[in-house]
Amino acid sequence: MPRHRPTQTPRPVAHPGPIPAPAQERERPATTLRQRLAELRGPTVPPRPLDARALAALAANPGCRRRALLDGAGVDKAALASALGSPAPFGQSQFAFVRGNAFEARVKADGGTELMRLLHERLGGSGAAPREVSVPDLTAAGPEGRAARTALALREATEAGGWALLDHPMLALEVAGSPAYLEPDAVAVHPDGTWTVVEIKSFPMIDGSADAAKVGAAARQSAVYVLALERIAELTEGAEVDHRVLLVCPKDFSNLPTASVVDVRKQRAVTRRQLTRLTRIEDIAAALPEGTTFDPECPRQQLDAAVEAVGAAYAPECLAACELAFHCRAKAREAGAVEALGRSVRGELGGLTTVGEVLAAAAGKEGDAADPTVAALRRAAALRAEALTGGPACR
Repeated sequence: MPRHRPTQTPRPVAHPGPIPAPAQERERPATTLRQRLAELRGPTVPPRPLDARALAALAANPGCRRRALLDGAGVDKAALASALGSPAPFGQSQFAFVRGNAFEARVKADGGTELMRLLHERLGGSGAAPREVSVPDLTAAGPEGRAARTALALREATEAGGWALLDHPMLALEVAGSPAYLEPDAVAVHPDGTWTVVEIKSFPMIDGSADAAKVGAAARQSAVYVLALERIAELTEGAEVDHRVLLVCPKDFSNLPTASVVDVRKQRAVTRRQLTRLTRIEDIAAALPEGTTFDPECPRQQLDAAVEAVGAAYAPECLAACELAFHCRAKAREAGAVEALGRSVRGELGGLTTVGEVLAAAAGKEGDAADPTVAALRRAAALRAEALTGGPACR
């Protein structure tokens, strides 16, 4: 039965973004930033939207100013990598894309009946299964309009006190001073005002469990949605965002849906902390030389100079998350940077930043013998020499 709430004075519609400054204070800086980002992207290149998957990858490597700027400017990193001669040989296949869309359509068929059954079964508590579910229309012009319409629909559903299912809502989240618009698969509103993120994936859940790496990636992606929803919930009375996410996958080897609950509190905390550490995009852009552009139509030499003008923080983990990773790896190897060996190795080597410095220190040609890192390298080199020559260390 719907809850009866006390009569309240109507409040204005809450926008999911931050409280705007007076127009005279923000008109010129915002316009300047948009123009600058358009110049960096290329005057005829449409911006590439920043999705939750990219945000999760960006949060995993907050020290990479290069990715922060390119993602914030909406640069197509795949096209840029191809223009630089280092295309990324990964991505979702067309078959997987079609299969995922077909499975999502099946889960949401009949007004989301099966999806709401799974939701109630896993998170609905002891009450009766939902019979009447509201599915609000979220159509609006542009991402900003859709985000505002989503915020209004969430408020209305919360005040109504019933079950509601928002299909592909639009959420807004500020990242490094630039707005990012995110589109989860679905958000469910419970009668008690709880909002639950629903993530639908096409990888199988066999005997109640799925691939740990894929579940972890889905959890990090869902944590971004939770952060964006929390900004709207702060302005909506009676609303609370659930830190548990409903993950829906095919059951075993069939196309029948099943679901599990994933707690994303850890991923949410890490993502929030990492996104806060990101340098603001306008600060990175202001440090670039005049005329810098990442337009894939520009000559390769010019693009290479533009990319190198922005600092990167390469690590082997980037190969699975960033389209420019192969270009950055080649540059790191060319410079002999120890980052190419991994973050753990880089952390162990202290002030030694190149492979040449490490080898020279291990050989006793450079470095202070009192430095624990240098001493450890020389000890390791001595043990290796003994092992190869059959010295005392092998006997």
